[in-house]
Amino acid sequence: MIFEKLGLEHQALLRGPLKNAGSSFSEFSFANLYLFREVHDYHVATVPEGTFISGRAYDGSRFLMPAAEIRKEQADDVLRLLKDEEYIFPVPEEWLPAFDGKKISFESSEDDSDYIYTVEKLSTYQGQKLHGQKNLLNQFLSRYTPEARPLTHERMDDARKILESWQEDVGEEKTATDYFPCREAFERYDELVLCGGIYYIEGEAAGFVIGEEIRPDMFALHFAKGRRKFKGLYQYMYNHFAKLLPRQYAFLNFEQDLGKLALRIAKSSYHPDKVLKKYRVRPVPKAGEPS
Repeated sequence: MIFEKLGLEHQALLRGPLKNAGSSFSEFSFANLYLFREVHDYHVATVPEGTFISGRAYDGSRFLMPAAEIRKEQADDVLRLLKDEEYIFPVPEEWLPAFDGKKISFESSEDDSDYIYTVEKLSTYQGQKLHGQKNLLNQFLSRYTPEARPLTHERMDDARKILESWQEDVGEEKTATDYFPCREAFERYDELVLCGGIYYIEGEAAGFVIGEEIRPDMFALHFAKGRRKFKGLYQYMYNHFAKLLPRQYAFLNFEQDLGKLALRIAKSSYHPDKVLKKYRVRPVPKAGEPS
């Protein structure tokens, strides 16, 4: 296969198939692929077997991502496309039966799994499990009178200030966070068909969320950034944004935690309705072949 470095020119090629694949994974989004193209070294190739994205996982291993669902009659051909040390990823659980009878191994990692919540849950924070989140929301609203606005080009400079403040609060190198992909999301906002909201407190730009539809009933939040000094801000942003979403969206995807403990604790605290496993599928070497 001859791969080309993923760029904006591949949007027309990939957007339709990724949507039609019907996957809930955050990777099945052109905006996500494009914004993280440097992090994952994404390249694209189209062959008779379909369109594929070659990428590098956070652990340094290489994978081949199909841009459409793998059907049973395609499984052998797709497996033959793999090079040494490569695997197919991300594979939803419902695609695994396509490999029935094939000599494969498959595994998943908690670090890769997407956190899925019902919009109703985040828009109400009902129930004992979310008592802490509702308390933080109520405390926030008792202290502040927030102002919510659509994130438009006129407010991008405010969003950039929030991102800079968030990066300082995190205290890590910019390359260790999603700072650069988020900054580019501001610049390519319309081209990538993104949408979001920005929040002000007493006239100060305090936080924002950016995302997109990845399935007719699911919206993914690619970025959520807020100033740490406003306690309860994230609980407010998620709650407010969930209330504003069109009724067609039943679910919100908060994406993976990358194995970062702080992210895992934060996302788990909202008690996801589902944690989507992403499988890595590898061919099992034949007897006598190196493993």
